[in-house]
Amino acid sequence: MKDTQIAGREAEMAILNEALLSKKAELIAVYGRRRIGKTFLIRTYYQKQLCFELSGSQHAAMDTQLFNFAKALSKRIVSGIPPKTPDSWPEAFSMLSLYLEQLPQKEKKIIFFDELPWLDTMHSGFLSAFDYFWNSWCSRRPDIGVVICGSAASWMINKIIFNKGGLHNRITRQIKLMPFTLAETGEFLRKKQIKLDHYQIVQLYMVMGGVPHYLDQIKQGKSAMQNIDDLCFSPQGMLRQEFDKLYVSLYTNAHVHIAIIRALAGQRKGLTRNEIVAATKLTSGGYLSGVLHELEESGFIASYLPLDKKAKDAVFRLTDEYSLFYLKFIEKTRSSGAGTWALLSSRSTWRSWSGYAFENLCLKHVHKIKMALQIGNVYSEESAWYDKNEGAQVDLVIDRADRCINLCEMKFSESPFTISAKYAKELQHKVMAYKSALKTNKTIFTTLVTTFGLKPNEHSAQYVDSEVTMQDLF
Repeated sequence: MKDTQIAGREAEMAILNEALLSKKAELIAVYGRRRIGKTFLIRTYYQKQLCFELSGSQHAAMDTQLFNFAKALSKRIVSGIPPKTPDSWPEAFSMLSLYLEQLPQKEKKIIFFDELPWLDTMHSGFLSAFDYFWNSWCSRRPDIGVVICGSAASWMINKIIFNKGGLHNRITRQIKLMPFTLAETGEFLRKKQIKLDHYQIVQLYMVMGGVPHYLDQIKQGKSAMQNIDDLCFSPQGMLRQEFDKLYVSLYTNAHVHIAIIRALAGQRKGLTRNEIVAATKLTSGGYLSGVLHELEESGFIASYLPLDKKAKDAVFRLTDEYSLFYLKFIEKTRSSGAGTWALLSSRSTWRSWSGYAFENLCLKHVHKIKMALQIGNVYSEESAWYDKNEGAQVDLVIDRADRCINLCEMKFSESPFTISAKYAKELQHKVMAYKSALKTNKTIFTTLVTTFGLKPNEHSAQYVDSEVTMQDLF
């Protein structure tokens, strides 16, 4: 059931719809980073079925959270007599179950607990009370659906998704809400009546990714460059001070997560676990594994295993567009106001950043690259490849089950990309080095992914087998 108010989120809405139509009680966990649109998705999709909603308040004491509970319940009770503020969470959930029992049982009713981690204050007993509420009451009611939502990724992962207590295996469905794809970003902006071409949207995406709340700040009638100036470099720009708020809101001991993000921001090819330890002075062990897992689950970093490498050689890359842009430009820029980004984007540092940012963008849309190459239905494994001895690196290797391999290079440019004689030799060297290192007898195709395609010349004809353009990524 498509909601026309919601851009994208097709797979997520399918899950929510299945829960609505099911003949059993549903406990749905929704998690994802700050500003990703979790609350909007649930409120909008379930607006007709919502019968109770409570949102946790950050840093608020238990008595404040319980007072907010009573206020939320009073809005739903038709008798007009406001309920008293409960003294404990067990009492609160008892009051909620009494209210729900008075409602008709024919159609599905949705109970929504937003920012659940903030409700679970120290020594409050919230989680054990919620556990009992679900297991003793909700799970027996096929007309009940409970949605629990939270931005604090570490809490949601450890206390809910991988809970070892009473909620173990109780989650019936889970949604890890990730940033919009390029196609979803385009749809979102169109719904806001913002008319930007694909190149302008790509520029915005390279700065702020597909984070709905950031994209919601884009102003109609302004170019990508003007919007980046407003959001990132004006004194009141929302993204100027977002970096520290972002991680602190998500993680306990956020300084550890930030240290890893900063280390990865300086290495285009990424870092292994041992290299992260060396760069950050952190101790290698279970705690570091947990931090890396939390960052990856939230979509800030991605790990991949280079071809012909062992598991211990997995490489972590910073994939969050905003964090990379902040650390590269916003943090280091003293000037502010109109024209700041126009000035910065004329410098050489912009070229190195744009190349890496476009590469990240492409790696998030590998399925679109495969579709453009007409191999969408061919099983493949994707990874980067790097050989120190040969000094050769390939941005993306698509190793296909049909005994073919695409070696993909990503190039961001403002016009059709021209393959020079020097770059043609680099392409040739990469293919030869790859064949030599992997000793493969598969057919190798060289693929270039560019913004506006290739400018035809003798080098493009000789060294490039297939092209993918920015248009294909949408």
